[in-house]
Amino acid sequence: MSNQVIHKTVVVGPLQCNCSILICPKTLEAVVIDPGDEPEKIIRNLDSGVKVKYLLHTHPHFEHIGGTEGVKLVTQGTICLHQADEMIYKNLPMQGRMFGMTFNEAPPVEKFIEDNEELVFGEHKIEVIHTPGHSPGSVCLKLKGKEEKVFSGDTLFRQSVGRSDLWGGDHSLLIRSIKSRLMVLDEEMRVYPGHGPATRIGEEKRKNPFL
Repeated sequence: MSNQVIHKTVVVGPLQCNCSILICPKTLEAVVIDPGDEPEKIIRNLDSGVKVKYLLHTHPHFEHIGGTEGVKLVTQGTICLHQADEMIYKNLPMQGRMFGMTFNEAPPVEKFIEDNEELVFGEHKIEVIHTPGHSPGSVCLKLKGKEEKVFSGDTLFRQSVGRSDLWGGDHSLLIRSIKSRLMVLDEEMRVYPGHGPATRIGEEKRKNPFL
């Protein structure tokens, strides 16, 4: 039996956030990356018997954490975030008001993830890559193993980069993070951003006008 990770993308919310579900087919242990909205839709995409170990957040802007409470209630996955982003995470209701939306307080962060940390789910591992710039604690998450891929949140998009005009954003730091932490990865590495289509590291090296 192949143990290749089952990877599902669920596009949620008015800002079309890419929520990624990764499942180990042998153990049915899973992680959910950026449960940003529509928790029922995310939960519907969890196959029968799947046990969510972690709810991972690349950063805490409202469209990436708005569904966390609902997914947590059903799955009991451990809520993970980089500590440098805790203040923004705790201000979810205020973020919502700025965009004319209403949110409850975000449920507490249960695990602070750190640069180079490896998180295990089933027989698979995810490496945390701290890439500040879009927010102070922005991280990219690299699935390790035979079929490596990176979930870049709002740090890197296909032929674009994340905004740096929001809380704690810093454009020069963002570009430095991308060049020093992502552009050094294999050129064939698939990149799955927080919004929009997937890309590859090599394509961004050649075609991204911001780099």
